[in-house]
Amino acid sequence: MKGFKLAAAVAFMSGIAVAYAAERTVGQKGKVFSEKEVTLKKGDTIVFVNDDNIAHNVMSTSAASKFNLGLIQPGHSTPVTFKNSGEVQVICAIHPTMKMTVKVAD
Repeated sequence: MKGFKLAAAVAFMSGIAVAYAAERTVGQKGKVFSEKEVTLKKGDTIVFVNDDNIAHNVMSTSAASKFNLGLIQPGHSTPVTFKNSGEVQVICAIHPTMKMTVKVAD
């Protein structure tokens, strides 16, 4: 932790910009994602929140980011960090009409 504080202080004092990853929230309710499309930078995170009264699954088989979060129960949330640039198609494996696109830029 001391090393991080020192590096941050040096970067600040030397005028170097320090970039931090962003976090976005995407809800699931009424068998839809709250966003149809999201644009992120590499390293950013989406927290998928189940605001519904039924379980959902969040997954992607896209080359840029493959993941399967399993069942997300009502009231629970799960984060995904997007480490590669490209277009990611996200779906709910339980409800095939639930689809969204995540565009990840460098």
